[in-house]
Amino acid sequence: MKIEQLIAASSVILVVLCASLSSQAQGTFQNLNFEQANPISVSDPADPYLVTVASALPFWSVYYGNFQQTEMIYNGVSTGVTAVTLVGSGDQYVAPIDGNYSVLIQGIVPGSTASISQTGLVPPGTQSLLFEATDPLTAVQGPLEEYLGTQTIPFFAVGTGPNYTLYGANISAWAGQTEELTFLAPGGTYNNWEIDDITFSPNPVPEPSTLALMLTAVGAYGVRRWRTKDSNET
Repeated sequence: MKIEQLIAASSVILVVLCASLSSQAQGTFQNLNFEQANPISVSDPADPYLVTVASALPFWSVYYGNFQQTEMIYNGVSTGVTAVTLVGSGDQYVAPIDGNYSVLIQGIVPGSTASISQTGLVPPGTQSLLFEATDPLTAVQGPLEEYLGTQTIPFFAVGTGPNYTLYGANISAWAGQTEELTFLAPGGTYNNWEIDDITFSPNPVPEPSTLALMLTAVGAYGVRRWRTKDSNET
């Protein structure tokens, strides 16, 4: 395949991925961009950042290990314990990836986990699951685990935005099924995952080897164009 064809193909894939973020039905899953938040304080004088999970993350459940939580952090970050935080536009530590809200999952204490889960219908015809993520606090990001039911779903980077990496996973085997979707950060040394804009898409994501080939081709083509232009000018 010629360089120009690879570039054209990669451009089409990126356009399709971006279009799917805003146009696809999400089955019975709800609040996948976390914009339905209306955080209500639990009025704890000892911790003014605590809000109810029901108000901050409608339709989602929060777990620390195997224990479901009724409270979570809003507009603050944890520096010593595993936590889930609703990141708002007024957060002095972290900015939302998109819109007014994102969710920060922090697996900090070794041996512990922090996770968010929701059960819903994976839309019929779904090929992939996409989500935006970043580590806003540390230079080295730890692992994130993604599940449908009890099955781990491998995911990989398929693109980048101004303040995030776009990740994609092949979930075609679960299309039309009702499953629990979970994002889980294992405990470690400040393992931080801020996520947003979770999307079910009818478009397959490219395999890592295919994506790498396309990006390499685009880079080589750019260098060739630059060298050609430079030689013409001299």
